[in-house]
Amino acid sequence: MAAPCAPSPPAAAVVVLFLLLLHFLVIGECKAAAAANVTFRPGDELRRYKRVQALLRRLNKPSLRTIQSPDGDVIDCVPAHLQPAFDHPRLRGQRPLGPPVRPSGHHRRPNDTTDAGGQLWAASGASCPKGSVPVRRITEADVLRASSARRFGRAPTARVRRDSVSGGHEHAVGYVAGEEYYGARASINVWAPTVSTATEFSLSQIWVIGGSFGNDLNTIEAGWQVSPQLYGDNSPRFFTYWTSDAYQTTGCYNLLCSGFVQTNSRIAMGAAISPTSGYKGGQFDISLLIWKDPNHGNWWLEFGSGELVGYWPSFLFSHLASHASMVQFGGEVVDTRADGAHTATQMGSGHFPGEGFGRSSYFRNLEVVDWDNSLIPLTTFRVTADRPNCYDIQGGVNAVWGNYFYYGGPGRNVRCT
Repeated sequence: MAAPCAPSPPAAAVVVLFLLLLHFLVIGECKAAAAANVTFRPGDELRRYKRVQALLRRLNKPSLRTIQSPDGDVIDCVPAHLQPAFDHPRLRGQRPLGPPVRPSGHHRRPNDTTDAGGQLWAASGASCPKGSVPVRRITEADVLRASSARRFGRAPTARVRRDSVSGGHEHAVGYVAGEEYYGARASINVWAPTVSTATEFSLSQIWVIGGSFGNDLNTIEAGWQVSPQLYGDNSPRFFTYWTSDAYQTTGCYNLLCSGFVQTNSRIAMGAAISPTSGYKGGQFDISLLIWKDPNHGNWWLEFGSGELVGYWPSFLFSHLASHASMVQFGGEVVDTRADGAHTATQMGSGHFPGEGFGRSSYFRNLEVVDWDNSLIPLTTFRVTADRPNCYDIQGGVNAVWGNYFYYGGPGRNVRCT
């Protein structure tokens, strides 16, 4: 009987190729399944999605009118009594208070710059109806850029300058301390500094501070900031912040929690400022005043030429319920050292203070509010920079600008690595 025929070489090759393909497909599916078990947990993703949606429902209130800003922001005109502040148990069912008593000595000074009090969303002449406040709408993308829904709208720790650089935060600031302070005022030059990575920011602001630099730190803050993580772009934006426990569990930016009560229908917290200053070009600044109303004890904020923005209720604070013990003015950046070297994120204009007007950023007409609700010049004013080779500060006094300083820098350079 003849022996069985062996497969021809081409047929054998087909069989081997089929077996190899089957082998790799099985391995690939196993690896994919293993990876899915590690990186995709349907339960966790669903819980995160629900947290994000709940946060959006809490922050985005019903509106009377919606305004589309040229920069992509959506501004909702929210009835004033429905804004996020009134979710607070101590404020629920109330309405915003009327205007406070302004400090004496409150008047506009002559200057050689232009007020940058405009905001892009209102450039077309759009406005919110009386009895409502403009609130920047928060999107799912905004929340997802944060480390978590719980931390959305909250600052990293180490926001106030201590005796050394902490947590990657670097400052160039002027300050007064050692007395009782009931407010502060300054005009702040507005620029659009470059921010190198999405998790860094650059800001210029006033800090009103109470307590120690431990866990009891109280701060009220206002100024402008560039924060790609918070806002999704690189525009300078008007912002506020508060905390009563050193940025741990209390406080937030703008209206992103229950706290600050807005009373103004023309200024949107977190909205882009326009115009901004240019190197050797036009210079623009915003005037900010924070002070404690002697009648009700709340801390009020004024923006630009007499625009009352709103107030922080005094019950939010421990130390600041009575007065501040320190006031700071200046700039701050976050350096994550993302590529192993110092960040190239700029502070102010991105140029050192020695370059002067039109090139370096400035604060001018610095004043504090005393116990008698009067604006007074600074005494024993000091300036300091954490890393002067990266960001520096130089102070001065003259008849027009009063107490002032130039500050800022480029970050990474041959002397800052």
